[in-house]
Amino acid sequence: MTAQWQTIAEENLGRLKQNPYPGRGIVIGRTPDGTRLVQVYWIMGRSENSRNRVFIQEDNGFLRTEAKDPAKLTDPSLIIYYPIRYTGSAHIVTNGDQTDTIYEALQAGRSFEQALTTRTYEPDAPNYTPRISGLVDLADATCAYKLSILKTNNNDPAQTMRHFFHYEHAVPGFGHLITTYSGDGNPLPSFQGEPQLVPVYDDIDQTLRAYWGRLNEENKIALLVKTIRIEGGQTEMKIINK
Repeated sequence: MTAQWQTIAEENLGRLKQNPYPGRGIVIGRTPDGTRLVQVYWIMGRSENSRNRVFIQEDNGFLRTEAKDPAKLTDPSLIIYYPIRYTGSAHIVTNGDQTDTIYEALQAGRSFEQALTTRTYEPDAPNYTPRISGLVDLADATCAYKLSILKTNNNDPAQTMRHFFHYEHAVPGFGHLITTYSGDGNPLPSFQGEPQLVPVYDDIDQTLRAYWGRLNEENKIALLVKTIRIEGGQTEMKIINK
């Protein structure tokens, strides 16, 4: 099974390199040595406003996007947010301000799923960009990690489709990838199907290089890798800004 999985994972990683515009992406998985869970998140952009961003890591372990050149920032509404926050043993990663929705819900005793039922896709017609989200909660013995996508039904804004993917066990050396788009276009086509099996590595820098190196050179903006030790909960994060 592992050899077959490795082939599928490497093929999916290779396809990422062939995709000029997957948009924003989340990977969650487990290191090959089995000791840590991994979260990967990246941002891409086609417009000057979207490309005018960097990742800023805060001392409290949160991470935010920020305008690289504030003078060029024209619309912060969908591009300035916290992709990474945590509360207790729950580690959140998303592509928008739903990070805060999930964070506040978990603090109030509600769930990841309950939080996301209050949100929809992004209001950026005609693309209606999906909201993608992920969660690792070390206190949840029933689920290693979760992924979600909120999107329109075939680009019809009258209906929000909410898909949730629960992974009861994290397989060492592998993770699952979900992106906002399936490729370039106008309007941009939303991600379709289930999250894709992909590899992750013991070395945080190797994971960072593997994904950063496969994103389109012109459109990529920034990428982060965060690891969470299963025993003890210690975290490490590395970022790269273009």
